[in-house]
Amino acid sequence: MARTTSTATSTCFLLLCLYSSFYPTTSAPLFPKEALPTKSGYLPVNPTTGSAIFYAFYEAQAPTSPLSRTPLLIWLQGGPGCSSMTGNFFELGPWRVITSHTKNAHGLSLEPNPGAWNRLFGLLFLDNPIGAGFSIAASPEEIPRDQHSVAKHLFAAITGFTSLHPLFKDRPIYITGESYAGKYVPAIGYYILNKNPQLPVSQRVNLAGVAIGDGLTDPVTQVATHANSVYYSGLINERQKRELEQAQREAVELVKLGNWSEATNARSKVMEMLVNMTGLATLYDFTKKKPYQTSYATFLNIAEVKKALGVNESMVFEECSEVVGYALQDDVMKSVKYMVELLVKKSKVLLYQGLYDLRDGVVSTEAWVKTMKWEGIEKFLMADRVVWRVKGELAGYLQKWGGLTHVVVSGAGHILPADQPSNSQAMIEDWVLEKGQFGG
Repeated sequence: MARTTSTATSTCFLLLCLYSSFYPTTSAPLFPKEALPTKSGYLPVNPTTGSAIFYAFYEAQAPTSPLSRTPLLIWLQGGPGCSSMTGNFFELGPWRVITSHTKNAHGLSLEPNPGAWNRLFGLLFLDNPIGAGFSIAASPEEIPRDQHSVAKHLFAAITGFTSLHPLFKDRPIYITGESYAGKYVPAIGYYILNKNPQLPVSQRVNLAGVAIGDGLTDPVTQVATHANSVYYSGLINERQKRELEQAQREAVELVKLGNWSEATNARSKVMEMLVNMTGLATLYDFTKKKPYQTSYATFLNIAEVKKALGVNESMVFEECSEVVGYALQDDVMKSVKYMVELLVKKSKVLLYQGLYDLRDGVVSTEAWVKTMKWEGIEKFLMADRVVWRVKGELAGYLQKWGGLTHVVVSGAGHILPADQPSNSQAMIEDWVLEKGQFGG
């Protein structure tokens, strides 16, 4: 049985009144009523064992269409094994955790996020796979080892969610995510496209598109780009470039041999070499002098916060689960490019990267996109790469043709919505609604 929590704003707007039955009568001081999810709890993926995916849903703040037709965005974090509460409370959710020594004993509080992705759309965060974040894996053996298993669980969670309320049933769904979700997002999209024809119309998932941010999607192609990327950024010399290229070749050869675990380790070695050679604080953003600073994990381990979200207070929240990461060790270097090739034919696909990302950034994405088997690829590659502006200011660069859109976001790294909240919001809204430079 899914457990739910929710809240109402001080004035009962019509759209929130529709959910009045979900709202509790009390609130925790750390979690003001207006910051609580519209609905949160658990979506079973195996009712027999009790394994379930934790979710937090936020209804659209200012929808431009009736709720029954308002787009629903689903956010998946990467890792593998990292919690989507990263996206929720650090990147693109309606409230962000900040350090605030004056408001309470914990020194933490929530502030509104001006770049929230639920301004116009519903926004559903899923802790995926089971074992990540607040999700429950009844046993380590149940944690997915491959993308088909990931997708099977996600399909159960998504259909479980849309069945919770009639207003969720037919809304257009856009599946989004970043980093290792560059595999999760195509996997569940591909699964839906193949599953829908086998189901009655009433049980189908209304997939409208997928969006991948700074994604690891075709690792064997992407791992071979790092030496060029850092060399032409002026971060290493030619001798170091040759050393990196040799390490990259070793990873590629292990993929060709099907030695998946060793290939994953070889990719990790490349990343370690990049850090050691460049001396960067983080490969996520080569302009940063120190790694991203977050406090949401501390916030989510406070008992009253867990209670407010509908989570068992004995659960220990981890930003990323080593157990889940270990379970997917053999999956890391496997490609899902073929899934994107189907999705771009049957729906629409957005690929976006922060300009400063050196892990899964622009160079690595363009490398695999060029190799896509899709009848529109040549026309896409010949399309103009135009300057993209938000409110008259340079926001990045955009290229599109047919079902494929590629955006490079200026002033951003791997954790793009945290770096450029307003521009990331404008990007996702205009892509979904096909407005402005994303139209046509």
